[in-house]
Amino acid sequence: MQGWRTLFYKEVLRFWKVGFQTVAAPVLTAVLYLLIFGHVLEDKVKVYDTIGYTAFLVPGLVMMSVLQNAFANSSSSLIQSKIMGNLVFVLLTPLSHWAWFVAYVGSSVLRGVLVGLGVFLVTVFFTGAHLQAPLWIVAFALLGAALLGTLGVIAGLWAEKFDQMAAFQNFLIMPMTFLSGVFYSIHSLPGFWQTVSHLNPFFYMIDGFRYGFFGVSDISPWISLGIVGVALVVVSGIAVRLLRIGYKIRN
Repeated sequence: MQGWRTLFYKEVLRFWKVGFQTVAAPVLTAVLYLLIFGHVLEDKVKVYDTIGYTAFLVPGLVMMSVLQNAFANSSSSLIQSKIMGNLVFVLLTPLSHWAWFVAYVGSSVLRGVLVGLGVFLVTVFFTGAHLQAPLWIVAFALLGAALLGTLGVIAGLWAEKFDQMAAFQNFLIMPMTFLSGVFYSIHSLPGFWQTVSHLNPFFYMIDGFRYGFFGVSDISPWISLGIVGVALVVVSGIAVRLLRIGYKIRN
């Protein structure tokens, strides 16, 4: 049981040593989004009857930060280790594929939650605290971070150079995050695009997370929880399988 803890500790130290880049910078980016969009659209966009646009924006920005940083943590760690050649030192250890999975995904969840908490603590000064169902907030934050951390493991195993990783993030993760309802309610979209949005698993993470703040959402949080849970199980199965066979890391 000590092996995964050591690898987990190593991965936490890896992002904590450069905390200004891995934690503080994403918080600043989210705050800038809030200041710009909130200032411009506060009096022009109304999503729910009793909730202003800036308050509506906060949960989306928090969850977006959690997801993006959870993915970045595991994916960047694996691709950097592969390119720099130090992954061989982890391969020499008698760690099981489950130990790898728990350590990489666990550290990704921790980084995502830390960044999300930082975004929330800073933005709460602008909008106040709205916490109608805190357990839903915790559940979707942990499940979302775990899902994106697992996707990061898959991307890190698949990519062989930095531009492949950038393509994975820029053409898959980033569009799915921005088109998941972070900045708008899907009920403001035409019927066709509402249907398309329901095919995006990121939408359910954002919508369920927002329910924890306001007690209202575009769809039932139980449906969102089920879809996110199933997606996590499927993606985790793929990641564990790839780690077990040593996909692109054992030659």
